[in-house]
Amino acid sequence: MLNEIKQKAIKEINQVNNLKELDNLYRKYLGKKGEVTNILRSLRDLSEKERKEKGKSANKVKQELENLFKEKKLRFTDNSSYQQKDWIDVTAPGILPPQGYPHPISLVQRQIEESFQSMGFSVIDGLEIETEHYNFDALNIPKNHPARDQYDTFWLKNLDLLLRTHTSPMQARYMEKNNPPLRIIVPGRCFRHEATDASHDVQFYQVEGLMVGKNISMANFKGIIETFLKDFFGPELKMRLRPGYFPFTEPSFEVDIQRENGKWLEIMGAGMVHPNVFKSAGYLSDKWQGFAFGVGIDRLAMLKYKIDDIRLFYSNDLRFLKQF
Repeated sequence: MLNEIKQKAIKEINQVNNLKELDNLYRKYLGKKGEVTNILRSLRDLSEKERKEKGKSANKVKQELENLFKEKKLRFTDNSSYQQKDWIDVTAPGILPPQGYPHPISLVQRQIEESFQSMGFSVIDGLEIETEHYNFDALNIPKNHPARDQYDTFWLKNLDLLLRTHTSPMQARYMEKNNPPLRIIVPGRCFRHEATDASHDVQFYQVEGLMVGKNISMANFKGIIETFLKDFFGPELKMRLRPGYFPFTEPSFEVDIQRENGKWLEIMGAGMVHPNVFKSAGYLSDKWQGFAFGVGIDRLAMLKYKIDDIRLFYSNDLRFLKQF
């Protein structure tokens, strides 16, 4: 079926005569409800082996079609017959005005989502304005716990509401309304009241991951995260796990990757979901187990594109954005 869609798309791309038709064709195959996109979303219903095989093929077809669309678009925009001359050809397609460039955060988030979708994860949106319960209490961070002091929070005046400090609240919210087994990622913007410098900002993007089942272990986590990191950084990447501490996981661990200079760099925090978090969501901890992780999208983008100042992402400087 995937090959048939690919051949059909190639044939239609070759027959297209103008940019408007090309744009409609792009939405047909690669848009939010496109045929290739729907195949990627359907992978979560397959077995792990089938997901890995078909996910790789589907992503390869998607990339091939993306390249064909770009080449075809360049033929229209670069063709001298469409350039302004002393005479006007009223039958020639109009020249589109310059369009915006994808933001590097958007590019990285899209790659993260595609990687995890190919492994059967669903992409879930969360709330940027949260309650104290879901941001702290439901994640095993009680009012008198010292871990709560780690977060400098933007509280909303005269309300028991705040700007979320992480995407983890969606763990509790999603588990309350959905039965296991489940596997989700939650990308989104977070806020912390801290000094701004080259590696910190009051706003940043994070992606939360959660997988729950009857026999989920650290081995499952290691396999999935290693697959994602190699997909993102390249097959030569090396990673390791170190013991860590987070109130909402037990045991907890840090994930390190090895840089080009041979040094190790901490990149994300993770762990097995704490029984108290399951209890808060209404799950039986003796029946279900799972892992959760959180990683900064900004941090991944800085590493991937070798950006040394996080503030560049929010500077709106076109000289910076046009590079992507």
